Amino acid sequence: MNEYNDDYWMRQALNLAMRAQEEGEVPVGALLVLDNQVIGEGWNRPIGRHDPTAHAEIMALRQGGAVLQNYRLLNATLYVTLEPCVMCAGAMIHSRIRRLVYGATDEKTGAAGSLVDILRHPGMNHQIEIVSGVLAEECAATISNFFRLRREQKKALKQAQRIDKDPE
Repeated sequence: MNEYNDDYWMRQALNLAMRAQEEGEVPVGALLVLDNQVIGEGWNRPIGRHDPTAHAEIMALRQGGAVLQNYRLLNATLYVTLEPCVMCAGAMIHSRIRRLVYGATDEKTGAAGSLVDILRHPGMNHQIEIVSGVLAEECAATISNFFRLRREQKKALKQAQRIDKDPE
């Protein structure tokens, strides 16, 4: 039996992704777990915080470091609903987490094997165990639905602007 309950923790990360969506952010959630205890959580907040580094993973790692009073997060597992980008992958390496568990792949910016593979690059001084595809369909649907809704909203806005410009 797996000593980790990856599905359970990924569902918690999906709940955090919904918090991001409620704030108008891309719905990505992250949870940092050590010894079956949450030590950090985060959701995307770069728009609201005016901070390009305020990704879900970074927020969770920062909180975990504060909880442990150490930037090294040895033996921790980071659960993320979307494959991390290069910035977040670099932060994971520097924090020395043990495992990364993610849901949906990101073909455009994924740095855990989709676009590039920073985490398993042989030149890196720390290797991270990667588990991908946990609740992948749910995680992917969350993001797809968000962008579909956003496209519909933009289309409706353009249509409304056309109507305002062309009064009968």
